[in-house]
Amino acid sequence: MKQTSHCGNYRTAGQTRREILRNAACGFGAVALSSLMADPNYAGLAPSDDEPSPNSLQPRKSHFEGKVKRVVYLYMDGGPSQVDTFDPKPQLAKENGKPFKMQIEPTQFNNIGNTLASPWKFKQHGECGTPVSELFPHVAKHVDDMAVIRSMVSNFSEHTNANYFLHTGNGFQGRPSMGAWIGYGLGSECQDLPGFVVLNGGLIPPGGLDCFNSGFLPATFQGSIFNAGGTPIANIRRQEKTEGLQRNKLDLLKQLDMATSSQRGATDQIESAIANYELAYRMQGSVPDLASLDGETEQTREMYGLNAKTKGTATFGRQCLVARRLLERGVRFIELTCPGVGHDRWDQHGNLKKGHTENSLAVDQGIGALLTDLKQRGMFEDTLVVWSGEFGRTPFAQGSNGRDHNPFGFSLWLAGGGIQGGTVLGATDEYGYKAVENKIEIHDLHATMLHLLGMDHKRLTYRWSGRDMRLTDVHGKLIPQILA
Repeated sequence: MKQTSHCGNYRTAGQTRREILRNAACGFGAVALSSLMADPNYAGLAPSDDEPSPNSLQPRKSHFEGKVKRVVYLYMDGGPSQVDTFDPKPQLAKENGKPFKMQIEPTQFNNIGNTLASPWKFKQHGECGTPVSELFPHVAKHVDDMAVIRSMVSNFSEHTNANYFLHTGNGFQGRPSMGAWIGYGLGSECQDLPGFVVLNGGLIPPGGLDCFNSGFLPATFQGSIFNAGGTPIANIRRQEKTEGLQRNKLDLLKQLDMATSSQRGATDQIESAIANYELAYRMQGSVPDLASLDGETEQTREMYGLNAKTKGTATFGRQCLVARRLLERGVRFIELTCPGVGHDRWDQHGNLKKGHTENSLAVDQGIGALLTDLKQRGMFEDTLVVWSGEFGRTPFAQGSNGRDHNPFGFSLWLAGGGIQGGTVLGATDEYGYKAVENKIEIHDLHATMLHLLGMDHKRLTYRWSGRDMRLTDVHGKLIPQILA
């Protein structure tokens, strides 16, 4: 029976703040728990035992326990010269200016000059003694954590096809990028940011956005382009007056999309559109916090070169710092593109010394800072960092002071979890022209990256066009010599 007061002036005594906290403590805990349970990363749903929606970023079970959880790909667009960076060749200095003695393969432009020595000196670094060019003083400090591969080869000598091949395992347009494949295989540990982010320093590589596309995979897994400075994504701010009004619009869109889907059957376009609208809504809260560096110390800013005056250094340093912040938030795959420094990327067909010097000044400090920062924060052990271009450069000159494209033997390096640091694998000939020992292909690189993430490249497949497709196609083998 409901009890009433005999006196109309009766008022219940108010509670003190201490009483509210004491009585509501369990309630606060329940609110926090309900929030965590709504997140698949904490709710016992990650990774799911049930088959998740093909369009979902929900974490998925890997084939086996991987050494790393996420990847940073430092893409050196244009093709850095291996004989000027990580593959010293004294023979070039001995024969500098003389006709090149090896048989020359067809080149991109056929403006073939004489043997060209490196303008930079090499020095051994670390306990392992790996030689690194003076172009990379900051990166050189980390050679004990790096595996340098000197025997990479590519199937293509032209930028666009080589870019597609490096990113998708196929030299033609329209295939899923490696970041999309990794997202499809593992999902994401972050539900309010994309699983595949491209930090654009200002130069989208030849081949365009299809280098980061999802191809025949669900559109949820395509790369999202974030700009280097200012607002990372255009129109990220809410346009409606209130959050409730925006939520109502999105709910209506979802209802209309679901109604269409129920009539016509489930389609990737509709399901991905729903997922992407919802992700964009969540990003309105997460992206401003990601882009704001107010919480970073001045020491961190200096380490990354955010106050540097050399062209491109601050831009790329900010990219590297934002990459670390994305990793902290659980983003699965992050690719960094090069900043513009006033000429054509690492693609020095002429004026090699000026071009490679300015490019290295732009990226070296930020990369060194990222590796240092990951170690200091305990993130290095479960992060894979990869540095590469799409091919290398010729050891003979193009014209008098440039180098042409060279897919026959070039260098890249990997660092982080699962990598045997202080390793040098493979070799090119005495001129640095062609791989002659432990030849490594792009498919092998992809297979090894997937392996470190806990995926068998032969089992990560998607049924399309009548057969099971994969990143490595029918190729690829692990590179055990660089695995810890």
